[in-house]
Amino acid sequence: MGLLLSVGRLLAGFLTGPSRAPYVNAPTDPALLARSIRPGDVLLVEGKQRISTAIKYLTQSTWSHAALCTEVQSAAGRLPHPVLIEADAVDGVRLVGIEEFEGLHSRICRPVGLSAEDIAAVVAHAVSHVGDSYDLRNVVDLARYLFPTPPVPTSWRRRMIAFGSGEPTKAICSTLVAQSFQSIRYPILPRITIEQSNELGCSDCIRELLHIRHHSLFTPRDFDVSPYFEIVKPTLENGFDHRSLAWQDPSDLQPLDAGV
Repeated sequence: MGLLLSVGRLLAGFLTGPSRAPYVNAPTDPALLARSIRPGDVLLVEGKQRISTAIKYLTQSTWSHAALCTEVQSAAGRLPHPVLIEADAVDGVRLVGIEEFEGLHSRICRPVGLSAEDIAAVVAHAVSHVGDSYDLRNVVDLARYLFPTPPVPTSWRRRMIAFGSGEPTKAICSTLVAQSFQSIRYPILPRITIEQSNELGCSDCIRELLHIRHHSLFTPRDFDVSPYFEIVKPTLENGFDHRSLAWQDPSDLQPLDAGV
């Protein structure tokens, strides 16, 4: 066990280093992001670390990280300062400011229909895990998919990212957020089965039953594709006007063969 932890820590340090993979998506404006996010929102992030490459490959998604907004601090005349909780591969579960994600492409996923009490319960559940360690067994598993990235069948990829130990004092980013919403029975991507209803006088009636997925099977992309979370784009939330954009004049464009 001690050897696994030592190897896991070494790999965590390596995997959180910068990736050489191209980063093509535009970063989210940090000021617009700070004005848009609310407590209870899930922030999805496209990371630039080596570990991000593995997660994006296994989930076939843009998103490699998920964090939960716990509060938005504000002061007169200053930008709001959101605080988020995340599971970091090196530092474990921690509270960070929104500036931690500056320069990265991100998206806000907002749960619909929750009361202030519901949001407080979700946040409290997540915050109770501050100080927990990151699941280093998961780090070891993820590292195997970088040397080189193997052709893992799509049907196996969700299982590949859930190889962690499952101990209650260990976490990965999407597991922490999923557990917090499951603590109030809010759906993310439940498994749905259909069965015959036992309603009197309706022998042909059927009903849908929702089944909670194990928290270790959730990935950041699940909050994006979930039908129960609203997608919030900070640029649109803050009064986007296409007429204010500055476009390059077509006459300024150089022909493709210029200088040849």
